[in-house]
Amino acid sequence: MPPHLARKRFGQHFLVDQKIIADIVDLLAVRRDDLLVEIGPGLGALTTPLLRRLDHLQVVEIDRDIIARLRQGFSPEKLTVHAGDALVFDFGQLARDAGSGLRVVGNLPYNISTPLLFHLAGFAHCVRDMHFMLQKEVVERMVARPGGREFGRLSVMLQYRFVMDRLLDVPPEAFNPVPRVHSAVVRLLPRPAAELSAHDEKQFAALVSAAFAQRRKMLRNSLRGLLNDARLEALGVSPTCRAEDLSVEDYIRLVNAMA
Repeated sequence: MPPHLARKRFGQHFLVDQKIIADIVDLLAVRRDDLLVEIGPGLGALTTPLLRRLDHLQVVEIDRDIIARLRQGFSPEKLTVHAGDALVFDFGQLARDAGSGLRVVGNLPYNISTPLLFHLAGFAHCVRDMHFMLQKEVVERMVARPGGREFGRLSVMLQYRFVMDRLLDVPPEAFNPVPRVHSAVVRLLPRPAAELSAHDEKQFAALVSAAFAQRRKMLRNSLRGLLNDARLEALGVSPTCRAEDLSVEDYIRLVNAMA
């Protein structure tokens, strides 16, 4: 087949640095019978070495040309290709079909990384772990602590559901074409159900969204109509605080008081 040209609309930057590839595969520490799904396998930089260690691999890919390459290059006994958009893919079905915890890995496109992370968070209950390569700034927001400008809605919502660790920094030169940003690899481990203590998770998400919608406003303004000054003070939160000043535990406490 002719060489594949990276498509900007799919945010394609293919990992080519063999040392980085080997490091990521080692970090995954896969076992032969693991139920692993790779998002956006691209030209197979991770797919090929993973298949040396796995009995079978599932991949989700949207690019029809790459789908054709994968199906031509790998046996269906070793590789199952799910043609479609990861933003709407039912990852839970893979876990239900196999009856075991799902592992997810991927070099996520920069242009859809945040909505894709929120989509994947909805499957945390059936996931064993997730390892993603993302724009470095996104990873910094994911693992940020309260009080800094990186701490935001993404930080709160993902830290509520996962324990996260930044594992590896990846320079732009590790990709072809070379992106304008640095990347990093992050691991997400779902928290046990007993630790998910928000009584109403939809209301929790709405509260966090309201707080960060206009993050420079004081909470007395951003949470107007949800919690008044007296209620905030009774819960030990100053009405003059801003959204990034509160911890994940603070938001859980606020939403449970609302319930």
